Amino acid sequence: MEMMRRRRDGQTNEDGFHWLQANAAEYVEELINEFEQTSDLRVWLLELIGEARSSNAFPFFAKYLQSNDWGIRKWVIIGLKKLNTKEARTLLWKARSFELATQEDTERLRMQLDRPDSWWLD
Repeated sequence: MEMMRRRRDGQTNEDGFHWLQANAAEYVEELINEFEQTSDLRVWLLELIGEARSSNAFPFFAKYLQSNDWGIRKWVIIGLKKLNTKEARTLLWKARSFELATQEDTERLRMQLDRPDSWWLD
């Protein structure tokens, strides 16, 4: 985590991320705790939690699936798709009926759910 926080050294940031990416399953609880406690690195943390493909992340993903922050919601959906358990697939199916704070957020959620599995690469 410390490597990812070094503001002046982009290569060290990337190296820290890629090391954690390869080892995310071992650190999923720490990544979730870090996400809950900090406002920086949240997107990277969400991506790493998804890369862990750990069933321990399911409650975390369920909690943030209805976030009004579409960037968070995007990575939660990606994480649930990568998790690919019956529980995760059921939650994604049920999410189609969620009503968020605004109609725009609800429509964006449904659009995010309908995208193919590789949509984050676009």
